[in-house]
Amino acid sequence: MRIGIIAALPGELKPLVRGWQRQRSGVKGISVWTTICGEDELIAVAGGMGVAAATRSVAAAEFLGALDLLVSVGWVGALDAIVKPGQCYIPSEIIDAQTGERFLLADGARRLRLVTTVQVAGAQEKQRLRETYGAAMVDMEAAAVARLAQMRGVPVICFKAVSDTQDATLPDLNPFIDGQGQMQLLPFLAHVAVRPQLWGSLLALGSNSSAGAKAIAESVNRFLVDKDAAGANRTGAV
Repeated sequence: MRIGIIAALPGELKPLVRGWQRQRSGVKGISVWTTICGEDELIAVAGGMGVAAATRSVAAAEFLGALDLLVSVGWVGALDAIVKPGQCYIPSEIIDAQTGERFLLADGARRLRLVTTVQVAGAQEKQRLRETYGAAMVDMEAAAVARLAQMRGVPVICFKAVSDTQDATLPDLNPFIDGQGQMQLLPFLAHVAVRPQLWGSLLALGSNSSAGAKAIAESVNRFLVDKDAAGANRTGAV
């Protein structure tokens, strides 16, 4: 089985791909790692934030052949207190806020909704998204990965770790994300360096993100034992 693991940022994959082989992607801003796990070939790609970047990442994972399973991983913002910072969750439904598409990943009563938006959501936007969609989490890529999986007729599963709470006060990250979905770190650091009121929330974000990346790696590795996407989507557990 060839499994594509799609993330936005290398930090989301760091604990998972430790010891994997780094590959040359040939495309600026796209990082690729591969490994063999039993009879499975795993291809992890971090290609930037947003729908277009996620689409490029899937294409990079498919470069050497068709995929049998797509896995969307990464950090999300909490829209509801039921999801906790630093912990990893498996959504059962994904909503594309731009198109209105809904991707139901599991039958049954379990409903843990994730909404995908075109920008990083601030506190006010998080409240609107929660009220509009009844979602518990927000990201920028999962709907694109779910759509591409649907088009290819392959299963999809998401492992999403909460990096910030629903009421976290964070700087507006959107001006520092370029057209390729890459974070412009130096301008961002210069921006926050003179705004000490943001330092505490950014330290919390860093701590939650680090714990979340580890939780993603643990969850994905447990999932890879049986690769039961239907069961994990149905139950929310691996």
